[in-house]
Amino acid sequence: MAITDHGNMYGAIEFYKLAKKEGIKPIIGVEAYMTAGNRTDRTTEAGGTKRYYHLTLLAKNLEGYKNLIKLVTIANLEGYYYKPRMDKEILRKYSKGIIALSGCLGGELSQTVMKGDTAKADELVREYQDIFGKENYFIEIQRHPSVENDTAVRASLIKLAKKHEVEIVATQDSHYPCSDDHDAHHTLLQINTQGDVKDGTKFEFSNDDFSFIDTKKALEVFKDIPEAIENTKKIADMCNLELKLGKWVFPDFKVKDEKNYDEKLRELTYKGLDRLNLKETSEIKRRVEYELKIIKDKGYAPYFLVVGDLLSHAKENGILTTIRGSVAGSMATYLLGITNVNPIEYKLPFERFLNPFRPSPPDIDMDFADNRRDEMIEYVKNKYGEDKVAQIGTFGTMMARGAIKDVARALGYPYIIGDRLSKMIPMGSQGIPMTIDHAMEIVGELKDAYKNERDTKKIIDLAKKLEGCVRHISVHAAGVVISPLPLVEYVPLQYDPKGENKIITQYDMYNIEEAGLLKFDFLGIRNLSILADSVYLVKKFYNINIDIENIPLDDKKTFELLANGQTEGLFQLNGSGMTRYLKELKPTSIHDINAMVALYRPGPMESIPEYIKRKHNPQLVKYLDPRMKKFLGESYGLIVYQDDLLFSAIELAGYNWEEADKFRKAVGKKIPKEMAAQREKFTKGIISNGQTLEFAEKLWKLFEPFQAYGFNKAHAASYGKVAYQTAYMKAHYPVEYMASILTAESGDVEKIAVIINECKNMNIPILPPNINESFGVFTCLPAEQDTTINTKNKSEKIRFGFYTIKNLGTDISDSIIRERKLNGKFKSIADFLNRVKHKNLNKKSMEALIKSGSMDDWGDRGVMLANLERMLEYNHEKNKQNENQVSLFGGLKTDTLSFKLQDAPTATQAEKLLWEKELLGLCEY
Repeated sequence: MAITDHGNMYGAIEFYKLAKKEGIKPIIGVEAYMTAGNRTDRTTEAGGTKRYYHLTLLAKNLEGYKNLIKLVTIANLEGYYYKPRMDKEILRKYSKGIIALSGCLGGELSQTVMKGDTAKADELVREYQDIFGKENYFIEIQRHPSVENDTAVRASLIKLAKKHEVEIVATQDSHYPCSDDHDAHHTLLQINTQGDVKDGTKFEFSNDDFSFIDTKKALEVFKDIPEAIENTKKIADMCNLELKLGKWVFPDFKVKDEKNYDEKLRELTYKGLDRLNLKETSEIKRRVEYELKIIKDKGYAPYFLVVGDLLSHAKENGILTTIRGSVAGSMATYLLGITNVNPIEYKLPFERFLNPFRPSPPDIDMDFADNRRDEMIEYVKNKYGEDKVAQIGTFGTMMARGAIKDVARALGYPYIIGDRLSKMIPMGSQGIPMTIDHAMEIVGELKDAYKNERDTKKIIDLAKKLEGCVRHISVHAAGVVISPLPLVEYVPLQYDPKGENKIITQYDMYNIEEAGLLKFDFLGIRNLSILADSVYLVKKFYNINIDIENIPLDDKKTFELLANGQTEGLFQLNGSGMTRYLKELKPTSIHDINAMVALYRPGPMESIPEYIKRKHNPQLVKYLDPRMKKFLGESYGLIVYQDDLLFSAIELAGYNWEEADKFRKAVGKKIPKEMAAQREKFTKGIISNGQTLEFAEKLWKLFEPFQAYGFNKAHAASYGKVAYQTAYMKAHYPVEYMASILTAESGDVEKIAVIINECKNMNIPILPPNINESFGVFTCLPAEQDTTINTKNKSEKIRFGFYTIKNLGTDISDSIIRERKLNGKFKSIADFLNRVKHKNLNKKSMEALIKSGSMDDWGDRGVMLANLERMLEYNHEKNKQNENQVSLFGGLKTDTLSFKLQDAPTATQAEKLLWEKELLGLCEY
């Protein structure tokens, strides 16, 4: 069985795996788009209208597979013009290991035959034989009776094959699995091309059968040309591609001295003791040696060196980072500077991250300040090579709600029909999407509509067939792949469809790993940018260097801020529900914060009231089994983390880490069959380790809220620390911190309004935007010395920034600021109009400046708006001085122009408030 996607190889690895699993020989191929001319020519072919032809390419072996990858990549990166196109130049260069079939009716040979150009057809056959070798070129015939010219072209192709002694092969133009999928496929085409099934204006197939056909059907269809069927087996026998999936390769990390990767990792790990001012205790040494042995046995040292280098570069360049996930349970990564919490102090297990039984590779998710994430990706490209680094592609699929909406629209139903039905579909739980079938089971209204409404049945039946189909490819939010060799040795590449010239892989994160490459996650977190900016402002105004990673974790002022509910703008700790719980909890340790980060999620949230009670009354603390105190001591005897489930299984049911890993996955996925098997195993283990069936049932019931929602403890510790850091900065440096939040949220007027309201609650004055005082971002302003206390608060106020003013734009803002820096403040409206020459000083931007109050120093907003057209005309005339033209202003030459506001009605207070609400998100300062 072969897969030949149009112009791409998205499904190649998945197809290969499934075929192998079912005992079917997989043949990986591509239905290529060929241009008659040069692939870089962005015009139609000379003298015609055809932009591309089809050509079927099949990989005979590993060399052929790699050449297909290169061809597809070049077609996408160099030949894209409506479609990813190849030309004969690159076919000739990468032809080895490939079988070529002449293509369907859209192939160049079929099109030439259709035109009756015999000489050109003869030339094409000889050319393709020369490119691929006579034994590797077949003339392809199909039988689709309702397709125009099908019979005539097939007869001509057979005749041509005999003339040149080229073997023919029968194929079916298969676009969907079964014949009854025709309507679903037709609907999917309309969805993907924004068409309407009823209007017939978009791309569509004929009513012929374009489904997959089996051998019996193929023999019947081509019974008059048996050799065409026989040659399908011949080609299958020629194709013997074997891929070694899941055999990982690491980036080519250069070690400067003579040490190997494991030796270098050991050296850098122990160096971390001095950097962190830690003594090499027996406990630390035992833990580090245990971890390094597992890393060495697994062969993962290069991975840790690469990640360690990335985070070292970030720290050296002032880019704040943190790590999410279970990796914070590693002492080695803490010493390497990868993670920011000491796993021994926090009692974090290494085995949750990596253990001898775990088959999957390590996965370290790196969080960077979001405004500097791109710098990190550029660093990787510069270090390892542009051709070895790309962001990972990901596929958006049609989910239940979206499928129903899309199908209804494509079938031509009014929007309200699809909207009504989609809203009957409940949202899925975390990690477990809702399906149409499941929704039908649990939503009586939907089931009734399906039974009683003909249109609803039609929509749902089609939507069920399309549910799960790929809708589009986009860029993975975080995934980056780094290869030791050019990526085209492993994976096909293309540009991001959004047109940002960003190169992405055609394999998703799962198939990237199957192809042998490891995913590195580069995530951007806004709160890290806010932290970094606030630390910078404190240095700027106070000349205080804050080492945010080493602030005291028992700071009274920080915990008071949380207990008072001042949580707006904090990481992971804001929102009305969380704030209410924090006020009740009155946290006094970092462990309280970690616990709240983990518990404030659907399911585990039920335990928060009890956690609060036990914190304030230690007499309420109890353990179902004394052995549980070992891992539940810090959480007052309550199950808080996913790790608590694993330790319960290990300590009370006799699981090892391999079994605990399987237990974790089963609980997380909530697959009923797996859950039932795990429950039985867990119960037997509990009983065999000295407890009762009743105890096992009671403990299992406590596990249920954590299914799919539980945070692992290491993740909570990493995020809890960042949450604490944000609270610390807000408590100690409120003006700098709030200014940093306002800058980070620039552009979101609603969010800005919320933060400004918080500033008012904190008695931080927010000054309005001002043409001579504002910068792009929000800025802290020094206040006059307060002689009463003989101190100087240099950041008492915050000034509104230009970037947040709706409709103003960054280009004109930067131009105004630049002119002000070069030539001083603007003295008047005329001076402003004389000096600002940017093309974006137009009606929209001037209205934004006037209505926002930025120009209040020069007059009333209503008067200035009434003079707006005159202002713009004056500015336009002033900018044409060299043309020496006569202006509208009294026939004066532009070098003698002057401007004064003409009298007009002033703006009312209500108008000013309305404009401020519209442009700034607030009504007053």
